[in-house]
Amino acid sequence: MEAKDTPLVSLMEAAGDWRQTLKSRLVAGASQKPKKTDQELKDNEMDLFTKYYVEWSGDKKKNNLSYRNIPRFYYRLPAEDEILLQKLREESRAVFLQRKSRELLDNEELQNLWFLLDKHQTPPLIGEEAMINYENFLEVKEKAGQKCKQFFAAKIFAKLLHNDPYGRISIMQFFNYVMRKVWLHQTRIGLSLYDVAGQGYLRESDLENYILELIPTLPQLDGLEKSFYSFYVCTAVRKFFFFLDPLRTGKLIFTPPLHLNILLCMYLFLYFLVTVRRPADYKTYLDFVLALENRKEPAALQYIFKLLDMENKGYLNVFSLNFFFRAIQEQMKLHGQEPVSFQDVKDEIFDMVKPKDPYKITLQDLISSGQGDTVSSILIDLNGFWTYENREVLVANDNDGNAELDDS
Repeated sequence: MEAKDTPLVSLMEAAGDWRQTLKSRLVAGASQKPKKTDQELKDNEMDLFTKYYVEWSGDKKKNNLSYRNIPRFYYRLPAEDEILLQKLREESRAVFLQRKSRELLDNEELQNLWFLLDKHQTPPLIGEEAMINYENFLEVKEKAGQKCKQFFAAKIFAKLLHNDPYGRISIMQFFNYVMRKVWLHQTRIGLSLYDVAGQGYLRESDLENYILELIPTLPQLDGLEKSFYSFYVCTAVRKFFFFLDPLRTGKLIFTPPLHLNILLCMYLFLYFLVTVRRPADYKTYLDFVLALENRKEPAALQYIFKLLDMENKGYLNVFSLNFFFRAIQEQMKLHGQEPVSFQDVKDEIFDMVKPKDPYKITLQDLISSGQGDTVSSILIDLNGFWTYENREVLVANDNDGNAELDDS
């Protein structure tokens, strides 16, 4: 019995010896190598990660050809002290814009296009409107030159096609379409030349420079004295930024067509109603005038709302409404009128606006109600309040006047 158990016992003893030997070696190794700090362990881990990541990404780029086709989409802007890089960037932008400008139709090419269209008009003549069908339209396309081909698309012809029984479009309408497109591109390129930052937007100073240099080219301003240029530029720029930059970022982003028609409708928009000593005063005055004259516009309501929201709470409550209406009541007394009860006015305002919160009126409430101009007039303008208060009488008088005209 003892002889049979001897191999098993020997095996168990041998296993115990191996465990002891391994433990002793581990202890000896640990005693020989100093223990690494947490920072050293993190550094080793980062080194291994970087090593394997570089190997992996490198192999992947070699095996995947699509990596070579990804275009570069970020270019660092030159720093202020990198004068040479800044000049190089400005020159490259100028060359690019000049090339884009040369791609547009010039006056001679536009005149040639008009002659071709007129020569290929399609009979019969209805009234005085010259017309052209699609077949002749394509023939003009081939003769007009490369620059014109972009305008001779089938979708443009279809867009201008109305109720002509012969399937023709108006030559004048098509030519006006081409002229408008060319003009918009020319104006955008002109504006881009003043984009000093080269980031697709104009700052206030950029737009001032643009309009100042534009004035001599505008026939409508031939009689404007040079001493008034600064006032005109200031007025035009403030109007532009007031409506196109409602968030007051100080930037006009080039979004087509950037309401360019507004720019050329501001020729005679001049205000000299007050004497100002500093340009900042005049700019503040312009913002105020623009807001009062355009109270239906969201930008104007936003401006007025900030004035009414004295505590900058983001809403108007009964206290703020009462604060401003007291001035209206005082003016009514000065004009010998019986002041109207604030409670009645307050109830009418809340009924008109119907705010989400029955005790607070936000800017969005005013805009959504469509009554923002009326509410602001009631609170800050005696004439506006009088007009609102006597609206039924005024309507009745208008109806009576119209009836008398009809009888006559």
